[in-house]
Amino acid sequence: MLRGLAWFSRRPAAAPAAAALRSVSTGSLDITIPLNFWAGKRRAVQEKCKKESVYEPATGRILCDLEPCGAVEVDQAVNAAKSAFDYWSKMSGMERARVMIEAAHMIESRREEIAEMEVVNNGKSITEARLDVDSARLCIEYYAGLASTLAGQHVQLPGGSFAYTRREPLGVCVGIGAWNYPFQIAAWKSAPALACGNSMVFKPSPVTPLTAVLLAEIYAKAGAPEGLYNVVQGGQETGSLLCHHPDVAKVSFTGSVPTGMKIMEMASKGVKPVTLELGGKSPLIIFQDSDLENAVRGALMANFLSQGQVCSNGTRVFVQRDIMPEFVEEVVKRTQAISIGDPLLESTRMGPLVSRPHLDKVLSFVDQAKKEGATVLCGGEPFAPSDPKLRGGYFMTPCVLVDCTDDMTCVKEEIFGPVMSVLSFETEEEVLQRANNTTMGLAAGVFTRDVRRAHRVVEQLKAGSCFINNYNITPVEVPFGGYKMSGIGRENGQVTIEYYSQLKTVFVEMGDVDSLF
Repeated sequence: MLRGLAWFSRRPAAAPAAAALRSVSTGSLDITIPLNFWAGKRRAVQEKCKKESVYEPATGRILCDLEPCGAVEVDQAVNAAKSAFDYWSKMSGMERARVMIEAAHMIESRREEIAEMEVVNNGKSITEARLDVDSARLCIEYYAGLASTLAGQHVQLPGGSFAYTRREPLGVCVGIGAWNYPFQIAAWKSAPALACGNSMVFKPSPVTPLTAVLLAEIYAKAGAPEGLYNVVQGGQETGSLLCHHPDVAKVSFTGSVPTGMKIMEMASKGVKPVTLELGGKSPLIIFQDSDLENAVRGALMANFLSQGQVCSNGTRVFVQRDIMPEFVEEVVKRTQAISIGDPLLESTRMGPLVSRPHLDKVLSFVDQAKKEGATVLCGGEPFAPSDPKLRGGYFMTPCVLVDCTDDMTCVKEEIFGPVMSVLSFETEEEVLQRANNTTMGLAAGVFTRDVRRAHRVVEQLKAGSCFINNYNITPVEVPFGGYKMSGIGRENGQVTIEYYSQLKTVFVEMGDVDSLF
């Protein structure tokens, strides 16, 4: 539950839309509001439970007390979703699309409010948060457009008989989100599910619980039936209850590889399909014929978006030896110029990391890299902004490491922070072998002016999302997902419809039964 919204008074005076944040707390800074939502309204947890504190990364202050849902609440939310599914699944695609388009319009009108709430709870810059809200809206609009196109196939058979297929919804789907893109992930999971006629129970990360409930309210106000999109708060226990619930038909999870493996195991008990968007240790390959300016920009985008807390980041930057000195010099210069500070200010390009434990973990990776022989060219240290209100925040300076080798911890393990490891290479064959030498395969990138080389290299990269002369571009029209231990299934694009629906085959006999008995 929100507790006093103490962060509101910290907001920079020059930034707009203060009233929008007030509206989230129904007009009063002292009113507490449940963050769980099912059957059309916010719900308080009925039984006494141990509350968890949720922090503002920029200041370290407590934002709210989270009430995790237990078995009773999870059952209520799933039952609400089950009831809504009976109604929603019988609507035409066009009728479902109208509700989704209305929700997208509401998101657009509340863009600033949602973005600011995301910044306060997650720590990313307001510039990035606005783009995340836009991505959420575009995703809902995209799948609204596909809702009325869902169709089967007619197959003509001998003797006038025929068969046809029906694409049908699964039922109650569970979405489990991550803390790095809270609102965007909630939309990326719910939009294809709802377009296919499913309902959803969504569990956001307990670290960033605030904006998922805003999406639930938006869907409800847009005309969705009560229980169509529900939010239950909590951690591992709540997630386990959802995965094991007998009325849940599918689980979609975004997060770490170890947690994804556990979710897959739990879902397997009920033979439930899963979509897993997991971690990565992605390579970015920069050939000597690259446009150096674009390669540097791409490397920065591949490592420092959202304070480096992006699963697809290209944190293993392979640079062909001849251009290594020039590339590193320019990357360091631009990394040192990144504006760190209050994420609500327009000028800020890097805010705090999401939590104190995560900051400590990322800094420990830098220390370990130094012990193993890597050289820190810049950053990798705690940062204290000049604003005294931010002194308790979880800030660090973005880091560039050189003298890295493939066997170092910083090169092998996902750091999930603003740490770039730069490695040199000689030949195309060599770098491909090294780039693919990982258990993960979420993303990969290549910079080169040679079109034939670009496509040749991408063909051999073992990764689900590859970029040529750019990085970390995720339009909702194209699928996103990984190879190997980086996940199963895809999000976004037309193909995702297949992961939120099932195919029924119907055979129609137009003659007599030809029996062997």
